[in-house]
Order: sequence, then C-alpha cells, then structure tokens
Amino acid sequence: MEPLLLYGATLLTLAGIYAALTLGLNLQWGLTGLMNFGALGFVAAGAYTSALLTAPPSAMHVGGFGWPWFLAWPLAALAGALLALPIGAISLRLRTDYLAMATIGIAEIVRLVARNEDWLTGGPLGITGIPRPFESLGQPWGPVAFLLLVGAVVALLYAMAEATARSPFGRTLRAIRDDEEAAKAAGRNPAAFRLQAFMLGAACMGLAGAMLAHFFKFMGPDALDPVTATFLVWVMLIAGGSGSNRGAILGAVAIWAVWAATDWLAAQLPGELATRAAYVRLFMIGLALQLILLYRPQGLLGTGR
Repeated sequence: MEPLLLYGATLLTLAGIYAALTLGLNLQWGLTGLMNFGALGFVAAGAYTSALLTAPPSAMHVGGFGWPWFLAWPLAALAGALLALPIGAISLRLRTDYLAMATIGIAEIVRLVARNEDWLTGGPLGITGIPRPFESLGQPWGPVAFLLLVGAVVALLYAMAEATARSPFGRTLRAIRDDEEAAKAAGRNPAAFRLQAFMLGAACMGLAGAMLAHFFKFMGPDALDPVTATFLVWVMLIAGGSGSNRGAILGAVAIWAVWAATDWLAAQLPGELATRAAYVRLFMIGLALQLILLYRPQGLLGTGR
C-alpha cells in the first residue's frame, strides 16, 4: 500500500508542477497570443534561484544560504519575471514566429550558462542537497504533505489566473490578441500590456522551476530538458484547451499521466527495445498533438476561439 501511495504522490506532484508551468504559458499564449518557446529559461531561473538560496553552503558554487523554502519561492518567481523584463522589452516587438525563434535561442543561452558557469551554478555537477519541504515527516507522509503544498500553490495560481482573465487587464489582453489596431484605437498600449503579461507568465514558470528543484532535491543542466520543459508543456496546453485555465490544469494532469505511463511501459521492455521505445514515445506524443490540432483544435476545455 505504501509504495502505491508514494507512486501516486510522485505522479500527482509532478503533474501539479507542470500545471503551474502550463498556467503561466496559458497566460502568455492563450490570453495574450505570445508564442513563448523558451519556457525552459524561466524554469531554470526560478529553479537555480531557489536552489542557491536554500541549499547548504558549498565550495562548488556561490550561495548555499540555507534559507527556508517559503522565502525562496517568491524570489524564484521574481527571478523569472526579472529575466522576462529585458527579453520581453526587446523580443516582443517581433512577429509571432520570430518571437518563438528568439525565445528558443534565449532558453538555450540560459541552459549553456548553467552548464558552463561552475562558480555560479556548479556546472555539470549542479547543486545538491536542496531541501524538500516536509521531508522530516518521513515516508509516506512527507511526499503527501509536499503534494498538498504543490496543490495549494496551483490552486492559488489558478485563482489569480481566473481573476486576471476576468479583470479589465485580462479583457485588454484579449482585445490586443484579437485585434491590435482596435485596441490601439481605444487608447491601449499593446507593447506595455504584452510585457506585463509576459512577465506574469514567466513568474509562474519561475515558481514551477523552484518546486521542481525542491522535488528532485537537485538542480543541474541535465535536469533542464527542452523536451519536457518546453515541448511537453505546449502539448499539455493545446490538449487541455488554450485560453482556458481549467483546460491548462486538466491538460497537464492528463498528458503527464500518459507520459509517465509510457515511461513505465518502456522500462519493462528488454535491452535495446527500451531505448527505442523512448523515441517512439516522443513520436506518439507529437502524433497526438497533430491529431488534436486537426480534429479538436480547441482542446478538451478550450473556448474554440
């Protein structure tokens, strides 16, 4: 019974972290129409900020201040937003497709900095000893308590995202997304509103990165995979329904469940077949994305607009 409880807590915790990340992307793309393919960069900013603040002192990298998580997580969200400020100020003037390419390049720059700046991030060895909240409770109640904490954070982000969508600010973002010239005629400044939305979404991604670092108790460049930190998040949002906050959460849970299940099935295969199955899994997720776009582009809970 205990192994099953631990597996369920692990699965739902990661789904919750991805839900926080998908909510941030939905605010940028679903609400504002900003195509951000550089989510990995903002996840890394939040993850490393929280790791450096909460990890024990180490000669391998700066930081190691041993702060409590509840002080580090808000600063991780702030780090994501601050990274988005100069990036957004420069790149949000680009068209949607060029913005996507620019954010991909920026994410790769952040990942390479994390890998090569040993004095700052520990380089390839990363940062170890990151404390996980409630781990002193032992098994299985420590992981269950951490799951409840992640669930509370996701519920708070969902409430904030819903309030944003219903506010005059959210209505302005939708107006800019749908007809920028009409929004300008109404006296709105599209560049300023886009930048604010970009920073808010990046703050959610930074917070998700902090939760991810504390879940793994380690943060290094190998933990930052563009497939899982960017591509998979887009699949989650499109599957759940772009523009819908409930859809973003549902898509994150559903796609992560499929991803974890296929990972388990691949591990049961012998030898080389297990390695090949990993690539087949990526193909199947991509194929599922194409089918969703063809036959239900509004996703599970999307508005269809």
